[in-house]
Amino acid sequence: MQQRRKSVFASAPFAMKQAALGAGVAARKNGTPLSLAAVVFALFVFATFLYNEDIKSITDFQFSSGAIRAKSPDLHLLQEAEAAAHAAVNTLAKRGEEVIVRVLEAPAAAAAGAALSQAPVNTTTSVVVAAAAAAAAKAANANANAVVDVGQEKERDVTLPTVTGGGGADEARRRADEEVAEKAASAKAAAATAALRTVVSVPETCDLYRGSWVYDEVNAPVYKEGECEFLTEQVTCMRNGRRDDSYQKWRWQPADCDLPRFDARLLLERLRNKRLMFVGDSLNRNQWESMVCLVQSVIPKGAKTLTKFVNGGSSNVFYAHEYNATVEFYWAPFLVESNSDNPKVHSVPDRLIQWHAIAKHARNWLGVDYLVFNTYIWWLNTLDMKVLKGSFDQGSTEYVEVDRPVAYKEVLKTWAKWVDRNIDPNRTTVFFMGMSPNHITPEAWGNQGGIKCAMETLPITNRSASLDVGTDWRLYAGAQEVLPTLRRVPVHFVDITALSELRKDAHTSVHTLRQGKLLTPEQQADPKTYADCIHWCLPGLPDTWNQFLYARIASSPWPAAQQ
Repeated sequence: MQQRRKSVFASAPFAMKQAALGAGVAARKNGTPLSLAAVVFALFVFATFLYNEDIKSITDFQFSSGAIRAKSPDLHLLQEAEAAAHAAVNTLAKRGEEVIVRVLEAPAAAAAGAALSQAPVNTTTSVVVAAAAAAAAKAANANANAVVDVGQEKERDVTLPTVTGGGGADEARRRADEEVAEKAASAKAAAATAALRTVVSVPETCDLYRGSWVYDEVNAPVYKEGECEFLTEQVTCMRNGRRDDSYQKWRWQPADCDLPRFDARLLLERLRNKRLMFVGDSLNRNQWESMVCLVQSVIPKGAKTLTKFVNGGSSNVFYAHEYNATVEFYWAPFLVESNSDNPKVHSVPDRLIQWHAIAKHARNWLGVDYLVFNTYIWWLNTLDMKVLKGSFDQGSTEYVEVDRPVAYKEVLKTWAKWVDRNIDPNRTTVFFMGMSPNHITPEAWGNQGGIKCAMETLPITNRSASLDVGTDWRLYAGAQEVLPTLRRVPVHFVDITALSELRKDAHTSVHTLRQGKLLTPEQQADPKTYADCIHWCLPGLPDTWNQFLYARIASSPWPAAQQ
């Protein structure tokens, strides 16, 4: 077979060879481009001759049923054809010419590709390349055992993408791949966002505030003290020397349902492009710190910022960059104006309020999406509250003393009137926190001889007797009476008082600050003087308070515009 194929090529008519070669030489001498028609014609004649010779060689074999088994392709010829075709296409592509491939079966493709690779540059016309040896080789291999007709094969036209030279095809593919990847990433992000835009299920019939404390080392705490860089020394009890951490592991379990576990990503999605603000005293600041630690755990470093003492020193602002969301605290211990409005310099024993003046503070609450108010602890120093006659702006100093619950209720009326007139209920959700209790009378929970809340490591579990830890339930009743009077804006009362009374173990006690400095060992040894049984360690009880806020926010329907 090898000898026969050599004789075929060797016996090509001399006149045909000379015509093809002569045309090429003449064109090169004249410096003119090789005629496209001449090239195609020469290749067509040459290919026809090769095919006829190949068919003659096939007839020398015996056949059956008028059909033959296709010969195994000559690998050497296929490789030569493939190399020639690639060389031709690459040559023309480098010249900047448009390449349209006409696929012929090998070996005709080899000769066609070789001839065209020698053709001069023609930048004004497209070149028809009668070569695609790679495709021909692939087809020949795939059909080596197929039954074929002995008639002459027809050529197949395949138009490939235009090659513009300079790696244009590679650039186009790269851009296409980037577009596909970008669309896939966008779809994935949209799916993730949709998954977060869910509604948490909280049965309307369930009273979240009636239940019991359950020790849970698996699900509590939600975050760890050392993992929240924004905690202040006032509340980092373990860092400040507390040895037991059991106060972190009590989980509130409602009697008739479950309190939804806090999901920071879901809440941040709710807070996207929004503001959440805590307004009130240091207990609300305690809860604000808890909320910051709850949400910051899923935000990477560099994408979160905490700025303190803004807005004249009255505000602290945590900013989640990716969500364009803020969690803020605004200092207003009485909600209305008072002589204690400076968060750093204020009077402790001699407290004075202007009970109908709220605009100075309230202008900072406008446009906030979630408002969380509280006021309680600053009312407890004296049985009566001093109420200013006139105003602070006018320099008034005269005052009257009013019974504490009466003054408290009057202040809440001033606050409620402002809320009803200035808050858009379609945009802003308003919460009012119940009273955070103190634990300074250990006799109330049966610890005779105890010192305040010092050394307490367990919640109150004996519920058989009534509990009186000193909470002023008259103020609680005043809030319950005023809140329903709002006509336009519903206010959600977060009823933390009774369940928090059980947590005598969760206060900062002697593991905290005093006048901005950590207690010394000597001071820690004197809990009667220095134990703080007002504020709470973090992680700890305020995290549960924030779970109540979360349950209310996350169970609300999504606004139609954000679906």
